[in-house]
Amino acid sequence: MSRRALPLIAASALLAVVLTGCVPNRPGGAGASALTVDAADTGCTVSSTTVTAGNVVFTFRNTGTDTNEFEILADDKLRVVGEKENITPGQTITYVVQLQPGRYFTACRFRQVGDLVGMASLKVTGERIRASSNGSARESKAVADYVSYVRSQTEQLLPAVTRFADAYRSGDDPAARSLYVTTRAYYERIEPTAEAFGELDPGIDYREVDALAEGRTWRGFHRIEKDLWPPAPGAVNSDGTPADTGWAPSTPTERAGYADGLVADVQKLFDLVHGKSFSPGLGEISNGAIGLLDEVATFKITGEEDWWSGTDLADFAANLEGAKVAVDNVKEIAASRGSREATLVRTIDARFASLKALLARYDDPQTGYLPYGQVTQAQRKELSDSVNALAEPMSRLTSSVLGVPKS
Repeated sequence: MSRRALPLIAASALLAVVLTGCVPNRPGGAGASALTVDAADTGCTVSSTTVTAGNVVFTFRNTGTDTNEFEILADDKLRVVGEKENITPGQTITYVVQLQPGRYFTACRFRQVGDLVGMASLKVTGERIRASSNGSARESKAVADYVSYVRSQTEQLLPAVTRFADAYRSGDDPAARSLYVTTRAYYERIEPTAEAFGELDPGIDYREVDALAEGRTWRGFHRIEKDLWPPAPGAVNSDGTPADTGWAPSTPTERAGYADGLVADVQKLFDLVHGKSFSPGLGEISNGAIGLLDEVATFKITGEEDWWSGTDLADFAANLEGAKVAVDNVKEIAASRGSREATLVRTIDARFASLKALLARYDDPQTGYLPYGQVTQAQRKELSDSVNALAEPMSRLTSSVLGVPKS
């Protein structure tokens, strides 16, 4: 779950910037554009309103007092083309994205909730990025393999969600609780895909605090979760407010509505990724992997994601599995760029293995992952340190995949 869409696997019919699955015909990424973004609590200034199509490197500086995020929107100001989250005060980060010619908008979101700040037009000029003959077969295969993976996950997700929703609707809470973890795993592995399709992720996977902050009707997995694991007297929400204030178990009619809505949203996701136009670019695949790791660092480590069920470690594992699949699909392309990139890929592989081994300590073959409330603060820090160790080389993956020149 993300408060807003992460970067992005998107259908080309919906996003003008979706790539053909190949790198631009500028060898080694020569000619990549560079822009700076200065973000404050009430401002978001991009250094230019025009940029050339191709690889664009945004250097984002957070001069504000709290966490910020950067978004690139399509010309309808709704569809998310690119996003970088969780930029802390005083932090400077770089974010790489490939943009096709067209009109976009840039903006920031202070504290990652509420209205966008400093929305401005960004015109992308030049010729449409086309495949180069060098390496195009490898790149096309990487995209095709990842598309097959996403479709396979939704083919398992849809019937699983239907069974889960049926159990919940009928009031068979023990059955629904037993299905919650396994059903969500299919979604968590490909979450950036749903997040790129506008309103799908908010309907499927928003937490209560985020839905309320954006004035949305709360529904989806986590609304059902709270019914299945109702708050005990004195319990608090993830934002520290009393959990029983205004809370009442859902009526049978309400349950039917939440169940039907979740199945309908997952059906939409299924239909979109099975459309002929669904074709993510290499940058979207690698940025999606980075986004999944951000999910772990931001919500799973803190225990905020599955606040009522305590099943965060299972989501953690699914995010990690999805990120690894995405990386495996593009890492040979990155490694082919040179020895430095090959070393980066080996480092990423090694740190994935270390994190997977660490997470396995909490997985019982019979009972599944340990409830997150039983994970000590010291153990959470160990997990967090391992996530951060992987996040550092992962942050450079998209640049290597796209052949963006080193600064």
